[in-house]
Parts: sequence; structure tokens; C-alpha cells
Amino acid sequence: VIDVRRHNANFCEEHFVRLCRDQVVKAIEAFEMLSPGDRVLVAVSGGKDSLALWDILLALGYEVDGLYLGLGIGDYSEGSGHHAREFAAARGLRLLEVDLRSEHGFGIPDGSRAANRPPCSACGLSKRHLFDRSARDGDYDALATGHNLDDEAAVLFGNVLRWEGEYLARQMPVLPAGNGFPRKVKPLVRLGERETAAYCVLRGIDYQVEECPMAAGNRHLGYKAALNAVEAQSPGTRHAFYFGFLDRAADLFRSQMAEVDQGLGTCATCGSPANGEVCAFCRLVDRATGDRGPTHDAAVRRVPVRLESRQADGVPG
Repeated sequence: VIDVRRHNANFCEEHFVRLCRDQVVKAIEAFEMLSPGDRVLVAVSGGKDSLALWDILLALGYEVDGLYLGLGIGDYSEGSGHHAREFAAARGLRLLEVDLRSEHGFGIPDGSRAANRPPCSACGLSKRHLFDRSARDGDYDALATGHNLDDEAAVLFGNVLRWEGEYLARQMPVLPAGNGFPRKVKPLVRLGERETAAYCVLRGIDYQVEECPMAAGNRHLGYKAALNAVEAQSPGTRHAFYFGFLDRAADLFRSQMAEVDQGLGTCATCGSPANGEVCAFCRLVDRATGDRGPTHDAAVRRVPVRLESRQADGVPG
């Protein structure tokens, strides 16, 4: 029996799995995330959320490939890549891989130090750029990420505390395609971390349990902890906070997103959308490598591989 306090209900294995899939269907339909026949690229980290998302979208009948980014974070990346490959190989799925160090000349630990950026900042910037480019290059209709309700509520909490208007404008479960960006969707926004973890256990999905060692001190972890404390006292508060924002306040910030989008140009180095002559990712590459990174043509090359066996040796992630 699985107790979901915010629903004030207990579920057996069969009905809990159905609940999780139904919640994803509700999110997809309510926010018009996906349409039948869409080709979807799921950003896969090897963790519970992204693997649960991949499994659920497949169960719902979508055409879904995975994308794993090797970030060069030592044993953590080794384990993450192993779980992503094992999941894909066991199911005969297509997993694309991009290795940050081999394709752009740096990993997150050394790159963030060289560029004098916090690790989470360098990581987030790199992931956004490479996710977007891979989705565009592969001609996918949508890029899906495993952000869950806990993630989105914590980010919203931080953005409200600081009144980050531009970020609040983009705090939506769907960002439409445009200005060189693919459509981005977050189908897990109606599920919490505890629910995606339980889903993986019930479905026999082996995932990376360890947290990223470079995330220590990230303020969003503090926001999550604060909301967890409130949720423990008043189940459903996190859901009410996030969806209350979407229902009552999100539209008030839309104009700021439009203003930012109108000012976007094209990066002279890689051709991606940019606020200036060179995009933030290419500036990061230059600072992290001392302008010794791979050429643009090499950096954007993709070699999608269909995994056929369960063999999955860990490689630098």
C-alpha cells in the first residue's frame, strides 16, 4: 500500500502505477504539451524522474528517444550514464549521447572553476544549450524534461522570494517552440519526488540514487527543504502553491517573456539563439578551455546509437 497524503488516499501497486500515468495524461492534456504522432526527446540523467518519464511516455504510446549528457562529474557521471544505458538497452530504445568533455573540451568541475562560475550555473547552462541543440538537430517535435512538482514549486518559491520577473514569466509547464528553441514540456508537474521514486520501484526501474556531489549549497535545495516542512504539516500545499500561480498569476508576467524573446539574435559561433553576438554557452566554452575547445563542426556532431544489448559499461558522464 502506498500512501499519497495530498490525495488523502492509499493505493495498491496496480492503481498507483495507473495514478502516475493518469497524472501525466492530465498534465499533457491540460497544458497541450504533446499531440499524437509527436516525436519526443526525453532528457535522461539516469535518475528516477527522467527514467520514470521515459517509461510513462512509452506506456502512453508516444514515440520517444532519450538523450544523455556526459558532464564529467567523476563517479557520479559514471553511475548516471550506466543507469541511462541499462534502461535503454533492456528495452531496445534509442539513446543519444553527448559528452561535454570530448565534444567541447571541458567537464563541469574543471570548466566551472576555469570560467569562475558556480558548478550548478555552468551545468544548467550547458544542459539547456545541448538539450535545445540536440532536439533541433534531431528534428524532434518536443523536448521533455523530468522536472516534477517538488522541483517546480521550489524554483517558483525562490523566484517569488527574489521577484525574478523574467524567470517567473518562463515558469510554465510548456514553453512553445520559437526563436530557434524547440518546444519544451514538463509532463511530471503533477507528480512529486516520492511518487516518481515509488513508480520506479514498482516498475523495476533501477536508477541513480546518489545526489550530484556538486549540488551541495545550492539554494534550491534549501527551498525544497522549506516546502517539505510546510507540506509535512499541510499536505497539498505545494500543489496549491504551484498550480495557484499558474491559474492566477502566471499571465501577469507573460509580457516580460515576450520582451526578452524579441531581443534575441543568433550566436556568431554556433548559430543558436543569443542575447548578444556570442551565446552564453560559447562564452562558457571559451573561458573553460582558453579557446582550445573543439571546432564548431565537431562540437555539434551527433552519433545516435540504438542500444541492442544489456551491456552498459560506465563511461565518463
